[in-house]
Amino acid sequence: MRRLVPYLAYLYVSFVGLTTRLDVRGLQHRNRLRERRQRFIYAFWHQRQVFLTWTHRGDSTAVLVSRSRDGELIAEAMRLSRIASCRGSSSRGGALAAREMIESVSAGYDIGITPDGPKGPAREVKPGVLYFAQKLGIPILPITNALSNRVELSRAWDRFQVPLPFSRAVLAYGEPIWVKAGDDLDSKAAELKAALDRITLEADREVGHG
Repeated sequence: MRRLVPYLAYLYVSFVGLTTRLDVRGLQHRNRLRERRQRFIYAFWHQRQVFLTWTHRGDSTAVLVSRSRDGELIAEAMRLSRIASCRGSSSRGGALAAREMIESVSAGYDIGITPDGPKGPAREVKPGVLYFAQKLGIPILPITNALSNRVELSRAWDRFQVPLPFSRAVLAYGEPIWVKAGDDLDSKAAELKAALDRITLEADREVGHG
């Protein structure tokens, strides 16, 4: 049954996406980076990751996924969605993941990271995303989504969201954030958190959850 989970997840998200009316906000921020051939790091809250496998299906992105058993399922579901993965986290396989991310950027991929994943605290930026942005010399692009029909898993540490079909959805991008040598990482973490919280709140309000 575990082998079937990624395929069922892929089919389910496809159904949700095909029955959802999507509005996009702030796309110019991503387009400007792409026009300059500037690689970047997508940063999004762990809670909101499911619908991104639809909105960014086939995108030239490699997403950081933990090396846990659940991570295996997530990586396979992303592969079906034509989204690459880098395996590791701050606690397991971090060095390997860093090498994979460097190689992915060199190969022309953008990177995706949940700054509060994989175990929280929810909506608190861990230093990993800032470290990679600084080391790779590429900006962080905040991104979020909100759906009018969704289920929040109350027992999950971040109240993980499962999108439901026949929704209205908003996909929102924030302005890029650069982390340069000598920058105070605590200040940059606060800046990224504020940006993600702001666009998430705005997206929620637009679909009636504010």
